[in-house]
Amino acid sequence: MRAVYDRRTTNPTLSDQKNAVRLHGRLRPAPSETGAGSNDVRPPIDGGVVVVTGASSGIGREIARQLASRVRTMIIVARRRERLDRLADELRSRRTDLTLEVQVCDLTDRAALAALADDILSRYDVDILVNCAGLGDVSLFDLASWKKLENMLELNVRALTYLTYRFVGPMVARRRGGILMVSSGFGLSIMPGFAAYVATKHCVSSLTECLRIELRKVGVVLTHVCPGPVATEFEERAGNPTGMRPQKFMEITASRCARSALAGFSRGKALVLPGILYRLIISLRVVTPNWILRWMYVPLANWLRRCQLEGSPSRE
Repeated sequence: MRAVYDRRTTNPTLSDQKNAVRLHGRLRPAPSETGAGSNDVRPPIDGGVVVVTGASSGIGREIARQLASRVRTMIIVARRRERLDRLADELRSRRTDLTLEVQVCDLTDRAALAALADDILSRYDVDILVNCAGLGDVSLFDLASWKKLENMLELNVRALTYLTYRFVGPMVARRRGGILMVSSGFGLSIMPGFAAYVATKHCVSSLTECLRIELRKVGVVLTHVCPGPVATEFEERAGNPTGMRPQKFMEITASRCARSALAGFSRGKALVLPGILYRLIISLRVVTPNWILRWMYVPLANWLRRCQLEGSPSRE
């Protein structure tokens, strides 16, 4: 399946040239994008060209909504055309001078993914990439559906890594850009019943931290946001053999999560943990030795196995 595009004609601008200066024969970030040192680099969001994946729902949709007032051009990407079109109509009604492009693409389709990157990069100097598309799975690993796990690995890891690779090169060449990775609190911890999902989010967070170090001196900002429970379609799509939902006091809205993510990203932070309570919990988890977590989680794993076996799951 090839990507299907819904384009609006956009005239190229000289924004990159206006926001950069030549020094000693190399393109440097403009003073407006940097502070006194490398730690003060900020992503060029305002007036920029932004690509948001996973924009049809949840956190991705809220990030697109909140960025719409700041950017010059936005490209929203997801599988579901109807939802993207509704979002596009909403954003255009709010801001008539926003150049908005809808691109329908199944990011797990490798040919469509490559075509998407080729098309965007052939027409735009992308300033910001928001990697938000992702899938979850709630299941003990040995009882999980391989097809579901494979799709999750393809989307959460390969597609995200591929898009990052394709877009970061031109950013480095221009010495200007930013990438916001939507990871998870599980990217910093462990949890039974989420083994493969946890592994994909550890990949996202580790990739972000490593690239942040590698790109520290070249004007490209990397930030990963690691939220806890967010009121989205995640649980519905991931499945939940226990039938239990996160406690309401732990859950935050997608809008609040997006607002925290963008605030941290705008300041050039490496890591964003939305929500004061969850920030405290994750901080405690990070400093807790894994042997203690394993000991604590064994009863939970046993209970999850009973719940899942009683539900007679299909294993493919």
